[in-house]
Amino acid sequence: MLVLSRKLGEKIYINDNICITVVDIDRGKIRLGIEAPREVPIFRKELLTEPHTPKSDTPVIAAKD
Repeated sequence: MLVLSRKLGEKIYINDNICITVVDIDRGKIRLGIEAPREVPIFRKELLTEPHTPKSDTPVIAAKD
């Protein structure tokens, strides 16, 4: 596992097509913005009921508080 420190507004790039931005830090809670192609599935672990391999046609789940 790679562990990185980022400040508000800083970005992390994965390959050429995925960008993760720290958009908010408030009382120990961090909000991340993820820019990725539609065909890249993004899941929150707590929403997965069983381990699975996402298919290319699997919809992206957006996290919203």
